[in-house]
Amino acid sequence: MSTNLDAARAKVAEQVKVDIFTLTQEEDNKRGIQEVSRSFISDTITVPTPEMYLYASKASVGDDVYHEPCMIALEAHMAKITGKEAALFVPSGTMSNQIALRTHLKQPPYAVLCDHRSHIVRYEAGGLAFHSGAHAQMIIPSNGHHITLEDVEENIVLGQEIHSCPTEVISLENTLNGTIFPQDEIIRISDYAHSKGVKMHLDGARIWHVAAETGKPLDELLAPFDSVSLCFSKGLGAPIGSCLVGPKEYIQKARWFRKLFGGGMRQTGFMAAAAAYALTYNFPRLPAVHELTRKLEVGLIEIGADITSAAETCMVFFDPSPVGVTYAEIIERATQLPDPLKLGGSRLVVHIQTSPQAVEDFLTIVRTLAEEKKAAGFVPPEKKAYPNGRPYSSIYVRGVKREAH
Repeated sequence: MSTNLDAARAKVAEQVKVDIFTLTQEEDNKRGIQEVSRSFISDTITVPTPEMYLYASKASVGDDVYHEPCMIALEAHMAKITGKEAALFVPSGTMSNQIALRTHLKQPPYAVLCDHRSHIVRYEAGGLAFHSGAHAQMIIPSNGHHITLEDVEENIVLGQEIHSCPTEVISLENTLNGTIFPQDEIIRISDYAHSKGVKMHLDGARIWHVAAETGKPLDELLAPFDSVSLCFSKGLGAPIGSCLVGPKEYIQKARWFRKLFGGGMRQTGFMAAAAAYALTYNFPRLPAVHELTRKLEVGLIEIGADITSAAETCMVFFDPSPVGVTYAEIIERATQLPDPLKLGGSRLVVHIQTSPQAVEDFLTIVRTLAEEKKAAGFVPPEKKAYPNGRPYSSIYVRGVKREAH
């Protein structure tokens, strides 16, 4: 009987076991890292380095639902540097935002006012409606760049008029599409919101870029907000995780919602360690990312392409049609390189593992295509000034003129 049972167990064990590595896993990983260095799709594709893995391997092995020392230390550090009372680690930025809003929203009807381009309404799978049953009051910024207090005053819903859905939270995003939200405008909106009893949330997934570019400390940048979500897996290059910060009682409730959402985790020490490594060693690399993005922008201007959203941090949006080139042509040419580039259209995202050679190769493609179009008889349209009189050949970032040279 025992022999038969042992044989049955061995058979089940044989069915269960698995080796997920390829026969060439080490080479595959090297190839994957090379591909990441030549991709302009997103900064979420960055990969952990051997040094990050080594640091993470030394992490504590507690259970985060009960007591995880490294995670407790990371959350305490995040609360300290953001100027908030408490912090909560979650698997993703989407979960962080959705838990943040659900914790603020207590008794319907209620609405969240935000930019129409916001991640919370465009890229979180309808979570605002699903998780919170909330109405989204989306604003198109009148200046084309960021929401202003005047935009908020025009769209906010206050009072007890029963045909309307009252605004409970104003959710801003910084950066949004790589652009920096002016701090003075944030303060104006926050002062007004709080005077009306309205909460302020920030999707600060890429707030690290704002701090790196402006030199402003996080506690100053985040002071106007009741809650903030910060991401470790985008610009900072950690493999997983975001952090929600806010008042102690608020974070206690958010932790409950994290459990309800299925986000309670166990041995998270290695996640905390990877995030800590990213904060320590990858944050200082962001200014170089911004410089490389500006190099990309200036190169496109010199070729004759239009810049539709300037390189304020790690992104630049462009239009190649003024030189007769299409996105499809650029993408096709990029895939034909011996070492291909990965592109997604008008948005170019630079990250801590972007190769400077990838930038040069991209600009060479656009330049070559433009020259081919010109040789074939394409005549570029006459350049016009922006409505404010600024020439297309100049880029203005937060009021400062940056010429192509």
